[in-house]
Amino acid sequence: MQYHHNGYVAHDPRIRDAEGTGADRVEELPDTMDVLIVGAGPAGIVQAAQLTEYPDVHTRIIERRPGRLAAGRADGLFPRSCETFQAFEFYDAIAQEASHMREMSFWGPHPERPAEIARGARAADPPSYVSEFPILTVNQARVIDYFAERAANGPAKINVNYGYEFLDLTVHDDGEYPVEVHLVDEHGAQRTVWTKYVTGCDGARSKVRDCIDVRLTSDSTTQAWAVIDILANTDFPDFRTRSGIQSDKDGSILLIPREGGFLTRFNVSLEDPTPSTRDRILATTADEAIERANRILNPYSVDVREVTWFSIYEVRHTVAQSFDDVAAKNDPDLNPRVFIAGDACHTHSAKAGQGMNVSIQDGWNLAWKLGQVLEGRSDESLLRTYNDERQDVAQKLIDYDKEWSSMMSRRPEEMESPQEIVDFFTDTANFPGGFDTKYTASPIIGTGARQELAQGFPVGMRFKSAPVSRVADTTTVQVGHHFRADGRWRLYAFADADGSAAAELASWLEESDESPVGLFTPENSDIDNVFDAKVIYQQSYQDVDLPHAPSLFLPKVGRLQVMDWEKVYAAIPDDDIFEARGIDRSGALVIVRPDMYVAHVLPLSARDKITEFFAQSMVREKVLTAV
Repeated sequence: MQYHHNGYVAHDPRIRDAEGTGADRVEELPDTMDVLIVGAGPAGIVQAAQLTEYPDVHTRIIERRPGRLAAGRADGLFPRSCETFQAFEFYDAIAQEASHMREMSFWGPHPERPAEIARGARAADPPSYVSEFPILTVNQARVIDYFAERAANGPAKINVNYGYEFLDLTVHDDGEYPVEVHLVDEHGAQRTVWTKYVTGCDGARSKVRDCIDVRLTSDSTTQAWAVIDILANTDFPDFRTRSGIQSDKDGSILLIPREGGFLTRFNVSLEDPTPSTRDRILATTADEAIERANRILNPYSVDVREVTWFSIYEVRHTVAQSFDDVAAKNDPDLNPRVFIAGDACHTHSAKAGQGMNVSIQDGWNLAWKLGQVLEGRSDESLLRTYNDERQDVAQKLIDYDKEWSSMMSRRPEEMESPQEIVDFFTDTANFPGGFDTKYTASPIIGTGARQELAQGFPVGMRFKSAPVSRVADTTTVQVGHHFRADGRWRLYAFADADGSAAAELASWLEESDESPVGLFTPENSDIDNVFDAKVIYQQSYQDVDLPHAPSLFLPKVGRLQVMDWEKVYAAIPDDDIFEARGIDRSGALVIVRPDMYVAHVLPLSARDKITEFFAQSMVREKVLTAV
């Protein structure tokens, strides 16, 4: 991480000075605010962690629980979430706590003794092509803790106000704070607060969703599962490897090793519920679930020493028909005021492990857009893109989960061979990894008409990192790992052979009033306040003349206006990013959004196209001088 640019920092650099609304923040929930986040689960807390980077935006987050979540709930974290943690600067810390996945084992009935299980196959988990990041498992509570720490330590100093339950809201037609929200505190006293925007991250039974009359499409319940977090002894050899276990007659287990080296989660299939059996199945005890698990594991057994968390859930696939209060109205003159995210938008089985992962991406997608609008960088119409982008992702999640759940629930005789499930797992690994999301053309996503210039950075998909050399200190780094969730757009200039086109682009970006840097950067702020521009040269670092690199890539920043040395990179001869990502040797500009999605690929010379793209969604800070 980078710090000291505002003067020497003697304390933990993750605790930054208060700015804007953070400078005079009070603990008590006020009567008015810009954004009210309802629910401090993954979808809500990531919004707080992002909006702390917009200190002029007054953000509050409430949670009906009296204090932090302690245990249970989701635990699987796929590579896209790990990329996100890296952007919020806590990946290394959470990865030290977590259990790391490397393989998944698939078990089924022994071919000669079907009453017993036998290992059928193993598969890389995730496959190597998916990401440089692993799959992690760690308690959802700890994920929330890390995001909450980021929110509290950031410039806006956002803390959770616990003990507030949401009752209802009304959106008025006018007023500075047009959304009227009714709450009740932990003592039963009712409160009314007023806000510009509400984000409902209040779970599958969302009251915020009910208030904006959003319909759900829902499948009837067809499966029920017990979830048990246990400390146990066992002779099952894959107890510390993620495993799908199918017995001949007693059902299935999805085994997930958890953080700390001793904790393990069992997802144990129960009988399929019917109207006459549902109450009995939902009353299954932990002891009954453990007994069933032991029947499935035969000839192995598990001796449970402690149950740390236990729950029963029914598999019900639901998707909200819109993710805000105006999407379903199809009125181009209306901009949304109320949003929903996470489980309020989509529910599904736990087998694919996607709930927390997709919820985090919902929250990040929405939060940076709220920040841009409320700080005056973008028009309110930007907020319409949240529903357009994330509703489609939710539907694809449900479709994938149905297929994966069906595959995991099949009896052995219903499959051609044990390899069938392994092939599905491997072939579809990009989806649970979080890397199949592709946003379509919009004011913040280009058409992809010049995709051939950087084939490995598909427009609309997340920016896939690759190793480069940082020229200043010759260190090999992942270029994507320098991305920070700070609300800035990234301009990655992949230089032409002699660097002249990249230099000309840099000069135009820095000096021209018609460039997006000139148009959309506030006066009297650092040149990289809105646009973080970096250059990657085709030559090795020994051949880059660093002092003569364009000043845009060596900007002077912070209170002391000291030079930033970490924006100039070079290709690694034996691991060339230009080759790995299919970048044309004539060079390319890759534009990346504040949530790490590739927004556009353009030639280095495409001056008008660059400005036109940003003008679709950004508000001008300067007026062009008439010619």
